[in-house]
Amino acid sequence: MNALLVYPSIPDTYWSFRYALSFQGKRAAQPPLGLMTIAPLLPGHWRKRLVDMNVERLTEAHLAWADVVLISAMLVQRGAVDALLARCRERGLRTVIGGPITSSLAPSMLPATHIVIGEAEEIVSDLARDIENNTARPVYQACERPLLDRCPLPDLSLIRMKRYNTMTIQCSRGCPFQCEFCDIIEIYGRKPRTKPIPQVLAELDQLYAAGWRDSVFLVDDNFIGHKPRAKALLAALSDWQADHGFPFRFITEASLNLADDLDLLHGMQAAQFTSVFLGIETPNESSLLASGKLQNTRRDLVESIRRIQRRGIEVMGGFILGFDTDREDIFDRLVDFIQTSAIPIAMVGLLQAIPGTQLYRRLHSEGRILESGTGNNTGGQLNFLPRMNAASLTRGYRQVLERIYSCDAYYERVLRFLAHCPPPAATQLSLSKLRALLASLLRQGILSPHRRSYWKFLLAAITRYRHSFRTAMTLAVMGYHFQRMTDRICRQDA
Repeated sequence: MNALLVYPSIPDTYWSFRYALSFQGKRAAQPPLGLMTIAPLLPGHWRKRLVDMNVERLTEAHLAWADVVLISAMLVQRGAVDALLARCRERGLRTVIGGPITSSLAPSMLPATHIVIGEAEEIVSDLARDIENNTARPVYQACERPLLDRCPLPDLSLIRMKRYNTMTIQCSRGCPFQCEFCDIIEIYGRKPRTKPIPQVLAELDQLYAAGWRDSVFLVDDNFIGHKPRAKALLAALSDWQADHGFPFRFITEASLNLADDLDLLHGMQAAQFTSVFLGIETPNESSLLASGKLQNTRRDLVESIRRIQRRGIEVMGGFILGFDTDREDIFDRLVDFIQTSAIPIAMVGLLQAIPGTQLYRRLHSEGRILESGTGNNTGGQLNFLPRMNAASLTRGYRQVLERIYSCDAYYERVLRFLAHCPPPAATQLSLSKLRALLASLLRQGILSPHRRSYWKFLLAAITRYRHSFRTAMTLAVMGYHFQRMTDRICRQDA
């Protein structure tokens, strides 16, 4: 069998980092880890190719070669999935689709030959056998959530690593909390499952042997979901980093209660975690309580963030507008909070009712669902009827984006962050980073209409935060992407 593994294109959003990646000559932020992990579970006599449509075109020659096309996708990729499935149907190709999208949409909404719902580690062998025997069923449903020691090493031979900004590994799945709007707990459960530590280190060994010497994103749903195991892993990561000369800088996702555990923070600092994404959501405690985000309540949010920043770890924040308890003052409150907390990368989105979540079920019972949604919470569209006037909500959302990503506000926030966050350990200046620096000086310092703000920021970074200059330049480039995306989103409302 010729198995063509395809990852559909992701639309341009704040999360794509498209405009920032172009500074380094990169084509995508991360490789398709799910397909790279499933590939080794396919029969050894199958021939495999992987096409990531975010870094290369899917050609007719690719489709002509294939006997079966295996697709993994998220809900946000639905438009690209529909177009891909149509191309495959025209050629009479068998298609298999899995990934989070199949947990969000009914099988009837995905016209693939075969649909895999849930985590596929326990399904792949039966599915492959049935495909070979022409007895494959339309739908395969995972009966249970597998232990992660069943995961093989991702097949790095299927990708060209230099096309990506960050490599990825997964150490755990699931999250112990119960946020109403989150689909993670519905798909992967509330009992975190962790990979054995030797298995995680083997994945790092593989990346190191392949020549990778840049950021590694630990794509866990909540890295500290099981705190004792996270601490044990951090100790092992710290030792591994020291033994190999600290070749990687780690990024991950966690919950805000990370700030309460100094042992965790010390372990992340020792292992050289430089960034963590936190779901902060809102400064409005009534919204946190109503949505089940209890881990963010009864605390000083800014001080919690500051505690993490003081460890040399940048906080990237996720924020949501559109909760039932939001009032007209939420827009000013959110802007003030983001500026005060000095979170440069602030991902602000409109609340989305994702199919399968507690929120979707509640709003559906209240007759407030408009459509299944696109999975893109930063596009400025709603898929439900909010309590606040919908026009006021979407207008306020766009105004928040314009305010936090105006050049002056963004650069001010970055400088405030640099004042709180010690610089990371120095690393070698790679060719791609040098290219990004030169591109920034040209595009932002010479060609941009905001060049006056840029040079003012650069002067402040050089004179006041010289040891953090590389971080300052990285965030300047990120700001370019956010400003371009903000212009696009706000223009579509004009």
